[in-house]
Amino acid sequence: MNKLNNLFSDKRTGVLKANNKTGQRTEYQKDFDRLVFSSAFRQLQDKTQVFPLQGNVFVHNKLTHSLEVASVGRSLGDLIGYYIAETFEKDLNTESLDFYKNDLSNVISSACLCHDIGNPAFGHSGEDAIANYFNKNETKLKQHFSNEEWSDFINFEGNANAIRVLTQKQNGKSEGGIKLTYATLCSIAKYPCESIAIDENFTHRKKFGFFQSEKKTFIDAAESTGMVKDDSNPLTYKRHPFVWITEVADDICYNIIDLEDAHRLGIIEHTQCENFLMKLINCIGENDINHIEEKYYEITDKNEKIAHLRARSIDVLTVKSANIFKENLVDIIHGNFNEPIFDIIKKDCEALKEITAFSDEYIYNHRNVLEIENAGYNVMYELLNHFVPPIIKSKEDRTQQENKALNLLPTTFNYDKEKRYIRTMGVLDYISGMTDNYATKLYKRIKGIELE
Repeated sequence: MNKLNNLFSDKRTGVLKANNKTGQRTEYQKDFDRLVFSSAFRQLQDKTQVFPLQGNVFVHNKLTHSLEVASVGRSLGDLIGYYIAETFEKDLNTESLDFYKNDLSNVISSACLCHDIGNPAFGHSGEDAIANYFNKNETKLKQHFSNEEWSDFINFEGNANAIRVLTQKQNGKSEGGIKLTYATLCSIAKYPCESIAIDENFTHRKKFGFFQSEKKTFIDAAESTGMVKDDSNPLTYKRHPFVWITEVADDICYNIIDLEDAHRLGIIEHTQCENFLMKLINCIGENDINHIEEKYYEITDKNEKIAHLRARSIDVLTVKSANIFKENLVDIIHGNFNEPIFDIIKKDCEALKEITAFSDEYIYNHRNVLEIENAGYNVMYELLNHFVPPIIKSKEDRTQQENKALNLLPTTFNYDKEKRYIRTMGVLDYISGMTDNYATKLYKRIKGIELE
């Protein structure tokens, strides 16, 4: 298991030579702090998780969701890191032993913190709007791009966009973006392939993980962290081992917490929600159900009762996930593991199957959710239609109105001196980075619906 020594790197994007290490924070702790103080992370507070953001009932947004995933990820990193350090101590060099004991948890929590940072406004409907805009305008637009570049657009993906948000140099800003370590970057790459490699028959290729504009950066990160190359043309890697941990932390949180939000909103009746979570805790069997029930019945507030069961559910799922990772560590390290950990748990847990079925039918298809998704799709599509056609044209071919349209594009995202692909990516940077409210207000102003 000497490969364990090569799975991490504190090399950062945009940094040619590492700074002298000073202070008490490790490089991986710095990743977490950089993300918390970044504008891209703050913008998540006004991006929809599932339910429309409301003032009278607390529901999760992308920021609160990411913080909770980071908390679960840190616990998983601790459990797995200590296991690796103790079990494979003889195979680990001094740096690796210290990393698994103290810093794997920091890498995973940082990766969890930024796993949704590339998601556009309005969740998956925002992604769909971007991809469908290019699909529907293929006749007018495709001729301007290579096949690889065009594939990036028609398959637009928040995971790939996260790598861009975290690493790109915007106009007027420094090289390397947020300058995270390669260890953290590779821990969010669920689909480590370019867009032309998409194949739904493979877990690591169901979507894609980096745009052509970030391909060189991704290759450097992958090679620095021991990722297993799956194919060179099209470029594909096996998942980095840490990705499985980040992914299951996310799966645990949204499956359980979306249910809790639905309870707060009255979409699921209290007794049914209680039964789901009690059955889940009992099904996983990693905790003392009698003790949990005793504490549960001491609480009288209904929301707090469900919060108690939510916490216990996340706890048992975290322990179970860590155990599955440990059991499959050899296959995971060598790129031979292919099934999400949460799916493995669900196979043997009827309660999880019931929660998933309920969520699909009653939560993700609730009228309020569908309304915001439909509205968000239209908003994002029309914003693209306002900016993309003029940015593709040469300056001398633009009409006066098209020039006025591009005057609304902040200089940070205006790459007018670059080739068409990069110019178009700048527009996508601007639109995908918008919050729900900002996108809606800009749409209304452009359309003349709201004038100040």
